Amino acid sequence: AAGVARYTPCPEGVAQAEIRAGRRIGARLLLFGDPDYPPRLAAIPGAPIALWALGDLSLGLRPAVAVVGSRNASSLGLRAARRLARELGEAGVVVVSGLARGIDTAAHECALATGTIAVHAGGVDHIYPPENSSLAAEIGRTGLRLSEHPPGHTPQARHFAQRNRLVAGLADAVLVVEARAQSGSLITASIALDLGKEVLAVPASPLDPRSEGCNRLIRDGATLVRHAGDVLEVLGSTRLPPRVPRPDAPEAAGEHRSMPPGAAAQGSGGQEGTPGTQKPDLAARLLSLLGAGGADLDQLSRDAGRPMAEVAATVSRLEIEGRVRRDAGGRLIRLD
Repeated sequence: AAGVARYTPCPEGVAQAEIRAGRRIGARLLLFGDPDYPPRLAAIPGAPIALWALGDLSLGLRPAVAVVGSRNASSLGLRAARRLARELGEAGVVVVSGLARGIDTAAHECALATGTIAVHAGGVDHIYPPENSSLAAEIGRTGLRLSEHPPGHTPQARHFAQRNRLVAGLADAVLVVEARAQSGSLITASIALDLGKEVLAVPASPLDPRSEGCNRLIRDGATLVRHAGDVLEVLGSTRLPPRVPRPDAPEAAGEHRSMPPGAAAQGSGGQEGTPGTQKPDLAARLLSLLGAGGADLDQLSRDAGRPMAEVAATVSRLEIEGRVRRDAGGRLIRLD
């Protein structure tokens, strides 16, 4: 029908090999029309004919919000993502994201106890970035991992935009916490708008380029979010009963759980980074976390996942170099 010459369907042997690979990793194959196929995803144009799933399929039936944002996230952005994900989870809302560095990681971590869905760009057994392997394992036990690609499939650049389409399709609304003017998060927001879903954004300093995308979304009509109540009001779900955290899930993951060093490294051109990307040194990491809003020393230590003494020494060097200053309350402010 599309005019493709010499078209042949997938050989049966290839399909059988994919099914065996899925069974080896304990994944379940969901075909379009199956009772457990996520209904919101089934409603989007061009929904995947097949999904591989690991975890709790019932999460696809609950109210859900996609929380997305910068991989090179600031300390303020990470704290906002953690707080919002935790509060949304406590209100019974499932948090959907793409298992990327930065905001995605923070959102998944804080929703582990209440329900989170991670969408893979590659196969459901391919973890990228690799430092999120432990997080992905926890999501597989207490949440849900999904992919439209066969097990073992290595993601290519084009697959990340396809993943964003699934992230938007699985959610009732998309919340952008922090985003540059050109970023994958804005692609997710654009897809959500095309699907007729609500788009929300967290405002931040106009001096931080990582906030430009969010501020632009708000200017163009996205709902401004101050706290989870703003999101619940849009969903019309303020009466949802609180969900009791599962006893086998890590506790709140959240404000005190740090990302591994280098977890906020960012690829070029608004695309995902590639395996083997160099991790930034501690000074660069701390400057990245500070952004335009600043942060306290103990918060920097937690967000960077490094000992306080090491962070304090690096901050002192940055102060001497004139790249950081302390305000009257001892808060660290980035100067360049």
